[in-house]
Amino acid sequence: MYSTSAGAVHARLSGPLLDRIDLHVEVAAVKYRELGAAPSGDSSATVATRIAAARARQHTRLGEGRCNAEMHARELHACARPIPPAPRSSSARWRSSALARAYTRVLKVARTIADLAGAEQIGAAHVAEAIRYRALDRERRG
Repeated sequence: MYSTSAGAVHARLSGPLLDRIDLHVEVAAVKYRELGAAPSGDSSATVATRIAAARARQHTRLGEGRCNAEMHARELHACARPIPPAPRSSSARWRSSALARAYTRVLKVARTIADLAGAEQIGAAHVAEAIRYRALDRERRG
C-alpha cells in the first residue's frame, strides 16, 4: 500500500500550485480491524439532502448553475466576508502569511461551509474550519 505524508506532498508541489487547490487534508490510515465497523456519522441520504439545500442557496445567490467556487471578486466581497470578522488569533495571522489566491479560496470554502450549515452569514467558525482544510499551507508556513 502506498502512503505519503503531507510533508512529502508539499516538497513536490510549488506554492503557486498549492494555492490553486481548494482543499488539502491529511487523512489517517484506517486500521484493518476497523474496516468492517459500522459507519459513523450521517447517512448518505442526509448528506445528499444537505448538499442539495446548499447548492440551492448558491444558485439563488449566484444564478442557476453557478456555485461558490465560481464567485467573482465582487460577489466574494458581497457574500463571503466573515461577519463578525474572524478572530485575530487564527484567521488574521493566517491571512497575513498566505497568498491572496489562497485567502480567496478559503473564503469561498467558508461560504460553502456556511451554506451547508444553513447560515446566512459566514462566521468565525466557518473560516476556521476552512483554514483547517489547508493542511499543506500550514506546513509551508512552518
